[in-house]
Amino acid sequence: MVDLRDLQLYEMEELMARLGQPKFRAKQIFKWIYKGVTDFDEMNNLPKDLRQLLAEQCDIGRLEVLQVQRSKNDGTRKYLFRLEDGNTIESVFMQYKYGNSICVSSQAGCRMGCRFCASTREGLARDLTPGEILSQLLEAQRDTGEEIRHIVVMGTGEPFDNYENLAAFLHIVNDKNGLNISMRNITVSTCGLVPMIQRFSDDFPQVNLAISLHGTTDQIRGSMMPVNKKYPVDVLLEACRDYTRKTGRRITFEYTMVNGVNDSDEDADRLCRLLRGMLCHVNLIPLNKVSQSGFDTVSRARAKEFQSILENKGIPATVRRELGADIDAACGQLRLGKR
Repeated sequence: MVDLRDLQLYEMEELMARLGQPKFRAKQIFKWIYKGVTDFDEMNNLPKDLRQLLAEQCDIGRLEVLQVQRSKNDGTRKYLFRLEDGNTIESVFMQYKYGNSICVSSQAGCRMGCRFCASTREGLARDLTPGEILSQLLEAQRDTGEEIRHIVVMGTGEPFDNYENLAAFLHIVNDKNGLNISMRNITVSTCGLVPMIQRFSDDFPQVNLAISLHGTTDQIRGSMMPVNKKYPVDVLLEACRDYTRKTGRRITFEYTMVNGVNDSDEDADRLCRLLRGMLCHVNLIPLNKVSQSGFDTVSRARAKEFQSILENKGIPATVRRELGADIDAACGQLRLGKR
């Protein structure tokens, strides 16, 4: 069975050709899918024989909602979804002044091994398909009854470790015949896979890029992020400078603050030196505690002091607003599970 949510419009046109159908049927089906329709019989501008053929050979995949947790503090919702193979993933719906946003997972689990992150605890089960990434947004829209116009790919998994499916997902959500979400309203986060940063700048120059930095020296960053062994800080930052020169777009550096590890005034000074002259913004994240990580968080007051050091030296910085912490929906708290 072909899952139609995995297909870009041109691929759906190719499918129609193989089924002996005119090309324009693909656009009709595409529009129905991204209106949230999952039953071919509801596609009333398609002839009955085509609807029957689609039902026999195709599917419109959906995720099974196992649990929805609602924050008592800020309206955030965390979803636990079951995939067809039994793996589970999590996604987070968030409300901001500028509109609704969703944090989606790109893999079931993660193999990057970052010590402060819950997502990597069980390792990598598998990549998500484009349709599985997309379905997280569609199911959240169905549940909330609200439109989502902003996407962050920062949930479970390393997006650039599943690059082809990520790319297809980005093209699908951007298609004007479907959800028509602007590339500028999408942010993709990476732990620093340098070759993929270079490729991403060519393929998606208007999508926002976030880099998980978390350390100002190879020793500090390497103690938390194994990827630093392959792509040390200086190599990563040179790729980031190339990215900003090529795209003209600002990079967001995610900096999770860990008590006694990377939160000193000296760390702040080094960070300023590393980023001086780069088109960037630093997002300071007091560590959201994960059991068994061995790390402790910093106070928001300390994060504000760190922020002041950066800003006084010309580096734009904010302390991330904490959303969904009471339901373990904050940064670094999403997990892979089996149900």
